[in-house]
Amino acid sequence: MRFFSSLLLTGLLIPTAALAQAGATGFQTDAPHAVIYDFNSQEVLFKKDAEKPMPPASMTKIMTALMVFEALKAGDITMDSEFPVSEEAWRRGGAKSGSSTMFLKLHSMVRVEDLLHGVITQSGNDACIVLAEGLAGSESAFAARMTSRAHELGMNSANFVNSTGWPDPGHEISALDLAKLAEYTIREFPEYYKLYDIRDFTWNGIKQGNRNPLLGRFTGADGLKTGHTEISGYGLVGSAERDGERRIVVLNGTDSMAERRNTAITLMTAAFTQFKIYDVFKPADRIAEVDVYMGKASKVGVTTAEPVKIGLARINRPGLRSELHAKTAVAPIKAGDELGEIVIYDGDTELKTVTAIAAEDIDELSGVGKAWASLLKTIRG
Repeated sequence: MRFFSSLLLTGLLIPTAALAQAGATGFQTDAPHAVIYDFNSQEVLFKKDAEKPMPPASMTKIMTALMVFEALKAGDITMDSEFPVSEEAWRRGGAKSGSSTMFLKLHSMVRVEDLLHGVITQSGNDACIVLAEGLAGSESAFAARMTSRAHELGMNSANFVNSTGWPDPGHEISALDLAKLAEYTIREFPEYYKLYDIRDFTWNGIKQGNRNPLLGRFTGADGLKTGHTEISGYGLVGSAERDGERRIVVLNGTDSMAERRNTAITLMTAAFTQFKIYDVFKPADRIAEVDVYMGKASKVGVTTAEPVKIGLARINRPGLRSELHAKTAVAPIKAGDELGEIVIYDGDTELKTVTAIAAEDIDELSGVGKAWASLLKTIRG
């Protein structure tokens, strides 16, 4: 027989109606796709249509840059390595393409460091193609590597057809995976992440400014990348750090630069003021108890192996609750044995499921004790 225990984090039972009401309100945005993500805990604080693959436009270039960062770290190239500007890169990504460009000169040799500025600050499609060809021989081969690497990092929604974000029916990634991509970039490459905070860059006598609307407008903002095509709408992956806390926001599908700017500021403001990371359970916590059969104790404490954190809108905190689902445990039991699972909810919305483990050892009864226990069970029916 399964044993079900329903407990609130406060230890008090709140009626279902009250829970539903508590979880019914919260932060909202008009952006078709949106994510608010906590860097330190890697908790999703808010999401809206965030797991559906979407065209990322130039936000693709975060992955392009990551591939270059990894090549630099591996020692395959240096910042002073030079790559040639092919006719393909010049034609499809240069000044005559009508797209975002670094204004590279045909057949010139360009340093990796300058190309990275072109990709990150100027959003240059020509710079992306030059790097792709330089590292993989062709842009299509580089895009295949991008997809493979994204999947290795757990970003399974990603499918990259090119290095630039140029519209293509098969070129897509989810907003949530873009947030994870930003988090990985910031965590693994802090020395290169600084490039995202550069406000302008001049190449070929042409000065271009960083398109990120958070830079200079939101205190603590230091990255990452905008994107826009007619298909994708206006999008942004942004990050900011305040008082040791870092948040990442992703939005896509807004109708104008102004709407993107306003939505980005609203999301980032909410990220720091309306959401919080709650410490739900600690490994030392005795969360509940489970019945024990044939043990020297009748119950065993339940805990978790790792700290459990939940990111949640502050207004929804009253609706946070958990349920323990566990079978009656049979002795002997060792601390750490799996007993079931704990499901954490915001009202009626399931947020996370974690493994419930035994908090202590429980020895089995002696032969005589087992006989008495069996007899008592028979008597009691």
